[in-house]
Amino acid sequence: MDAAWWDRQVYGTDRDDPAPGPKPGHEYVELLGGPLDGMLLDVTGWEPQEIVDGAMLMSDHGQFGPASRSEYEPAEGHLGGVGRFVWRGDVP
Repeated sequence: MDAAWWDRQVYGTDRDDPAPGPKPGHEYVELLGGPLDGMLLDVTGWEPQEIVDGAMLMSDHGQFGPASRSEYEPAEGHLGGVGRFVWRGDVP
């Protein structure tokens, strides 16, 4: 991973957090597209099926405003492995 990876914000951390980036020893997926584009999602300890299923993540910047959810699923070629989740849309 390059140095820019370590400067990324992890989903669920506050922007005011003095260390919002990834932590050594954790596994992350990169979120691509949608309101959480560019953030990292900590998937440390997730079961393989959970990664295949993707994630519904709360986002204040989604299509439906505060407390909406954004759906992300593994990018093609990353099924069953840590890599990238792509945005599939928002739900209220």
